Amino acid sequence: MTTPVTIVGAGLGGLVLSRVLHLHGIPSTVYEAESSPSARTQGGLLDIRDYNGQPALETAGLTEEFRKLILEGRQAMRLLDRDGNVLLDVPDDGTGGNPEVERGELRQMLLDSLPAGTVRWGHKVSGVRALGDGCHEVAFANGTAVTTSLLVGADGAWSRVRPLLSGATPEYTGVSFIETRLFDGDNRHPNRAKTVGGGTMMVLEPGKGILAHRERGGNLHTWVILARPRDWFADIDFTDRAAATAQIAQEFDGWVPELTALVTDGETAPVLRNIYTLPIEHRWDRTPGVTLLGDAAHLAAPNGEGANLALYDGAELGKAIAAHPDDIETALTEYERAMFVRSGASNAGAPDLHVMLGDNAPHDLINAFTGS
Repeated sequence: MTTPVTIVGAGLGGLVLSRVLHLHGIPSTVYEAESSPSARTQGGLLDIRDYNGQPALETAGLTEEFRKLILEGRQAMRLLDRDGNVLLDVPDDGTGGNPEVERGELRQMLLDSLPAGTVRWGHKVSGVRALGDGCHEVAFANGTAVTTSLLVGADGAWSRVRPLLSGATPEYTGVSFIETRLFDGDNRHPNRAKTVGGGTMMVLEPGKGILAHRERGGNLHTWVILARPRDWFADIDFTDRAAATAQIAQEFDGWVPELTALVTDGETAPVLRNIYTLPIEHRWDRTPGVTLLGDAAHLAAPNGEGANLALYDGAELGKAIAAHPDDIETALTEYERAMFVRSGASNAGAPDLHVMLGDNAPHDLINAFTGS
């Protein structure tokens, strides 16, 4: 192929796709709305799984670079109750197949693996339209536009490419996360760090919970999880950090301070993350010259699969294009057929937020871990 593949979105999936294409001598250009790689914080820890995420990185020729990013001991997981009692403690004994890395570091590794200029920063899509014969025009807010015969929407939940293929739009799950951080926990917040432990800590009750990760340097990344209508969060003024934090903390009245302090002592302003999903069986008819990957194709609630599926999508799409460089429709048909099956199966089998926060929380999750 001499015509560059146009990829919208410089997330993990889009970057893996570009990398695999590069390895096969196929040019691509990635257009990203953000102004630079450091324009925003890139989320927290990801467990890269041995059945999808890791094979994708192997396809991209980046296994050794990936191993350098692994945070040892972070596969440990503990569940506590509101009084701080340990209900389940699963240590990281080194035999787990899902090593943890930081999303930002993984993304930077992928960026570093691409030729200079592959990613065009500051290109926010303002519109996409079909031109016929499998060609599409992508217009950007900066006044520029490109025409392409192979367009890939790797642009996440609110994809601007998806409407070319599907009328589906994400729907609110009824659950939201509120995110904050404590820095250098071992030295500056030792009691909080002890509560979190070596990896992931969760405290779950019907309708609410607190989840925290230990990241690099002992930083503690906390998410409050609340099953509430969107309107409930609209009444919180997130521009007033102290007031917002106090209002959120009220939902955990009666919980021990070691837990609530992960929220009230947060050193970053609380950030609201409403959780949306697409239907598990989201599908579309084959449309010439365009496809989707990652959350643009199969957005699901946080379940550990999203980033891994995006990586695998990117790698598999790259392989399909490389196998059929002169017959792109065959490549896209093969890719989509397999992607629909694996994404539906992965998301259907993953822990559901409403089960985690259901009337039997946290015991349903404990039973899932222990097999009882």
